[in-house]
Amino acid sequence: MSTLETIASLVYLVSAFCYVIGVHLMRSPKTAKNGNRLSFVGMILAVIMILFQLISSGRVQATAWIVLLAGLLLGIIYGVMRARKVPMTDVPQLVSLFNAVGGGAAAVIGVFDYVTASGHLSLILSIPVVLDVIIGGITFSGSLIATGKLSGKVSGKPINFPGAKVINILVVIAIVIAAFLMISGTENPWYLLLALFASLIFGLLMTLPIGGADMPVVVSLLNAFTGLAVAFAGFVIDNQVLIIAGALVGAAGTILTLQMADAMNRSVANILAGGFGTGDSESSSASDGAPVKVTETSADDIGLQLAYAHNVMIVPGYGLAAAQAQHEVAELAKLLTDNGINVDYAIHPVAGRMPGHMNVLLADVNVPYGQLKQLDDANSMFTNTDVSLVIGANDVTNPLARESGNPISGMPILDVDKSKSVVVIKRSMSTGYAGVQNPLFSLDNTKMFFADAKKGLQDIIASTKEYINQ
Repeated sequence: MSTLETIASLVYLVSAFCYVIGVHLMRSPKTAKNGNRLSFVGMILAVIMILFQLISSGRVQATAWIVLLAGLLLGIIYGVMRARKVPMTDVPQLVSLFNAVGGGAAAVIGVFDYVTASGHLSLILSIPVVLDVIIGGITFSGSLIATGKLSGKVSGKPINFPGAKVINILVVIAIVIAAFLMISGTENPWYLLLALFASLIFGLLMTLPIGGADMPVVVSLLNAFTGLAVAFAGFVIDNQVLIIAGALVGAAGTILTLQMADAMNRSVANILAGGFGTGDSESSSASDGAPVKVTETSADDIGLQLAYAHNVMIVPGYGLAAAQAQHEVAELAKLLTDNGINVDYAIHPVAGRMPGHMNVLLADVNVPYGQLKQLDDANSMFTNTDVSLVIGANDVTNPLARESGNPISGMPILDVDKSKSVVVIKRSMSTGYAGVQNPLFSLDNTKMFFADAKKGLQDIIASTKEYINQ
């Protein structure tokens, strides 16, 4: 082993260490920024080392350097600009888009290695090449559809069409045949094209039938696929850091996917089969379409309740993120805590549109981490809660989950209805992604405040100040 190879191995080891510790630090909003920075350092070290190895090899021509550096520069500029400008509500679709880029890049590596093998692709190497192309292709097309569903450019409804199951079977058969032919040593570009094309089609067919409610789980699953594709790409080009980083992302994504599915009381197989999440489609629930009687309230009444409460639970949902009202909710909570009122936040595992969406949103406005209560802890506190303030949350508070025969049966929910008083801030009576009405809204202890979350919270803050200062 040459000196450069030894140095490269050590640098890749340090880089991998940064990834592992970085992911560990991302478990908590308190340390997530440092984890992100550490992972960034690991990636920079790996990229610099790869550039040194390319320079020392002398195999890269001037034209290739121009293309490589131009691509690197464009990627950096685009990534930095999008990350800085993207609002919190669009982060899920940006993450899904990055998944697509990662899977597509991994698939390209497999394609290039197969094409340039010139009849010398060994069995040991052909297996990761085939898996790289197939998993990368599925991730690329599937993540693009997920991005479209999250951004509203593709309907959130499950999209099905006649003959879809037959096409699915044919596509899977095509993938298996192409993979077998490629691994058997019979190298032919048409086998590669068949595997790639069939994988892209399968990614589309896998994601289109899944409703909007399940997109957080799908994004997490596709993230795991990206990690696997990157790991196989590492085997293809014999790069240690890609193998370690890909395996880490694949494992973390798989664990998170299983946890998310468990939080919705669904199996991953059931979700992929489109068994839950009807998006904007009509529900068969008996409560859908029936007139719902609710009690409306005003910002003044809510301010009075909050000012004289002892324990307040804030329940954030996607509506809070969509209205960009995290600053207002943090201001309201601080106002209450400064006046001796205990305030906590009930965080459901699938609140928002991606895992950890609410945690990141609230950490962005410096909400104390100790106030963020996860599902089980929050549910144990609702019976002693004077006022639960539900902001743009729907399915995760729906008591219908405790009943059978509806799309969210068995899904763990936040037991908001057990609070002494519930205030729901919502634009309208429209259903959540699961497509069923929420009977919480018509309970005797619930009052509805129909308003945009940002404007509504501003009015509530003003009202609360008046009563507190009396």
